[in-house]
Amino acid sequence: MKLGRNLVTDMDWYIESWKSTDDPAPGEYIERLDSHGYPQFLVWKNSSIVYSTGPWNGITFSSSPKNQPAIYYAFEFVIKQKEIYFKYELNESLPTRMVINQAGMVEHLTWIERNHRWIVYVSTQSDNCDRFALCGPYASCSINNSPPCDCLRGFEPRYPEQWYAVDWSNDCIRKTSLSCNQDGFLKFRNIKMPNSRHSWYKVSINLEECKKMCLADCNCTAYSNLDIRNGGSGCLELIDIREYNKNEQHLFVRVAASELDSVRNRRGKRSALIVVISALVATSMLISLAWFTFQRKNKKKDKHIGGSEVGNKDLEFPLFDLVTATTATENFSSANVIGEGGFGHVYKGILPDGLEIAVKKLSTYSGQGIQELKNEISLISKLQHRNLVKLLGCCLEGEEKMLIYEFMPNSSLDYFIFDPSRKASLAWKNRLEISVGISQGLLYLHQDSRFRIIHRDLKTSNILLDGGMNAKIDDFGLAKIFGGEQVEGNTKGVIGTYGYMSPEYAVDGKYSVKSDVFCIGVIILELASGRRNRKFRHLEHYHNLLGHAWLLWTEDKVLELMDECLKESFSKSQVLRCIQVGLLCA
Repeated sequence: MKLGRNLVTDMDWYIESWKSTDDPAPGEYIERLDSHGYPQFLVWKNSSIVYSTGPWNGITFSSSPKNQPAIYYAFEFVIKQKEIYFKYELNESLPTRMVINQAGMVEHLTWIERNHRWIVYVSTQSDNCDRFALCGPYASCSINNSPPCDCLRGFEPRYPEQWYAVDWSNDCIRKTSLSCNQDGFLKFRNIKMPNSRHSWYKVSINLEECKKMCLADCNCTAYSNLDIRNGGSGCLELIDIREYNKNEQHLFVRVAASELDSVRNRRGKRSALIVVISALVATSMLISLAWFTFQRKNKKKDKHIGGSEVGNKDLEFPLFDLVTATTATENFSSANVIGEGGFGHVYKGILPDGLEIAVKKLSTYSGQGIQELKNEISLISKLQHRNLVKLLGCCLEGEEKMLIYEFMPNSSLDYFIFDPSRKASLAWKNRLEISVGISQGLLYLHQDSRFRIIHRDLKTSNILLDGGMNAKIDDFGLAKIFGGEQVEGNTKGVIGTYGYMSPEYAVDGKYSVKSDVFCIGVIILELASGRRNRKFRHLEHYHNLLGHAWLLWTEDKVLELMDECLKESFSKSQVLRCIQVGLLCA
């Protein structure tokens, strides 16, 4: 297969998305070679760039530092006087194809005969930092940071208030203006090369020569090797930069002399600090060893519940004492119970300062609940998002184990949409906003947080509503963290809620981000219809709500799915799009 351009005839070899999975008409996305500046491939959505491969560095494109091993095919990038192209050839006689899907992601798929299905072998845009120019000029994106965008060293946000409100549409600016002759360069390691559309390049000179040329040109803002194997250079504009954990590509960015002095001073102080810290660490280790020996002789055994224990080492947030929790909930009065589950009860409480809280109290008879509680502590303490319930702290005294959350005055989503009298108070606008809120919270868990988190038990009773009817995802007791390149997990102990479980999880125990996406698809359909997926009954067939929705969709009668209490007080186009999204997710 060959992608690129003939520079003589101006003929392109490119790939284009389908309009839909079953309609091969041209879609919104196209990937083609961009020969402006140093060549790279760009994915366009209509007239906007959504993804860049970055320039070729002699080994791979700089946006793909962790290419899959070339088991199935060999690839190369060729730059000639008359044509520029990328090609790959099969190493084995396996059916394979390269497509750009309806989401704009370029995928290499291989047919696995034993499973009778296509698997995605390589895919672009695997995380949020792959979005083109997400952080704007003079900023870099790192998926390991939260938030992911940060100005480069020597730069600061043009509008700090907007920047720290997670609006990165405005660029970063230099802290100190350049003076040309007195400028220098800072080295940034392990990054994707910036957009090279407006760059100048010359492959016949080495890195040192490139530095001299860039320093002599006051308009040159950065330089780098184009070929990380042999040398070369290109002076590039600073946009669409991202960081990787390991990558041999480095960028040298022009900064004012005062910024270089600041960096050198920090390095000198850091060296001195390392010496001091080393001495302190050695002393601390001796003291700790003596203390540990003393404690071991005198420490009583900790109490265990159900074969497990929760230690303070797991905690990164405030501890509440038992007296405070007991007083706040009126001695855990039954009148204060606002929810319950396999773990125990949830109580409403009021702190002395008037703050309303929700106290999740673990039952002493719940062995499984302890593990879920520990899991919830370790996960939620690391997460911050407006569509996730906020954990205020916990109480761990004796045999009492409790989590303290912000109180949600409007209870959970199922409290409204499945109740004949209360569902009428939830207008279509509210339902749509709730759907969007859940989606944003889920996107954060899957892509934008420091960890890729699979909730595994997303359902209407785990969607809480604050005073403004904003959705907040709750209950991370069954959640799993995916690390590194992991995209799928497997378990023999399938736990969750039937009606919301994806088929591959319910049958085979396989879970991934797709499992949560299935859940949100079901929730969207339940929001639209006001009926439960699993308990749905129809006189003419035996399908659940999901199956019924598909039947109506194929018969162009999907508006019949809508909750009768809405009485057509909705936008038809919004409803159709919303139900379509729900069906595609599920």
